[in-house]
Amino acid sequence: MLLRQLEYLVALARERHFARAAEACHVSQPALSEGLRKLEDELKVLLVRRGRAYEGLTPEGERILRRAQRLLADRDALREEATALRTGLSGTLRIGSVPTASGAVSLLTDPFCAAHPLASVELRTDLRAEEVLRRVRDFEIDAGITYAPESTEGVRTHPLYEERYVLLTGGPEEPAARPSATWAEAAELPLCLLEPGMQGRRTLDEVFTGLGLAPRPRVETDSVASLFAHVRTGRWASVVPYAWLHVFGVPPGMRALPLVEPVHGAPIVLVVADRRPGPVMARALLEAALRTDTATVLEHLP
Repeated sequence: MLLRQLEYLVALARERHFARAAEACHVSQPALSEGLRKLEDELKVLLVRRGRAYEGLTPEGERILRRAQRLLADRDALREEATALRTGLSGTLRIGSVPTASGAVSLLTDPFCAAHPLASVELRTDLRAEEVLRRVRDFEIDAGITYAPESTEGVRTHPLYEERYVLLTGGPEEPAARPSATWAEAAELPLCLLEPGMQGRRTLDEVFTGLGLAPRPRVETDSVASLFAHVRTGRWASVVPYAWLHVFGVPPGMRALPLVEPVHGAPIVLVVADRRPGPVMARALLEAALRTDTATVLEHLP
């Protein structure tokens, strides 16, 4: 058995297309197909359901895929460990984040890069919470920053901070000048919110529904930056994670009022694959997280 054949299987499961998988592995399609057949012959089990096109993996193939992903991840971790022993930590740290937490990512990447000047960071900040967990479990990224998952199967988590919310306003409908606003007051305003499928929006909907409130947002978007842009026009208000005030500040003409009655918090965590000792990149990021009191930094609102 060759690790190259396992790479073919992982690529095929990811691309779900023989030609694209072959291109990702830099081989011809016949070479990829032959490598998979040799792997099936050696394991004496059918891995791929074949028709006129790719039809998915067999149940046995799904089981073998998990093993293949782990073996390839261990190989990559071994290479990284050897490189770190020779020259110090180098290579690329791959991080995935939900959009609402991406404003806090720099609090970890800054100390990581300062401690490891030869390393670089590849960051995706447009992932949904379930996608972050899947990519960590499938070893497609080294670490994720997301909402605390209900199930930690296959992953380890490190708490970072509690995501709390502020009412961002800029128009004449904003509540009278005072240090906070209630969720009931927010529900009465013309709102611009994240789109319903995003975890950040689902969290807000749970709070509103639990209070018997039914806001009707006029604008929905997948971008926190877009929320700020719409509020800036003075026509809309929004509910945004307070951590984003450390990125955008509170622009002139706008106000950010902490939301109370109730004060709601959603735990944000750093997620890595549950492997011991674990890849050197993930360990280095965890060390940076342990040295950084993210919650205290974010506690001081602009």
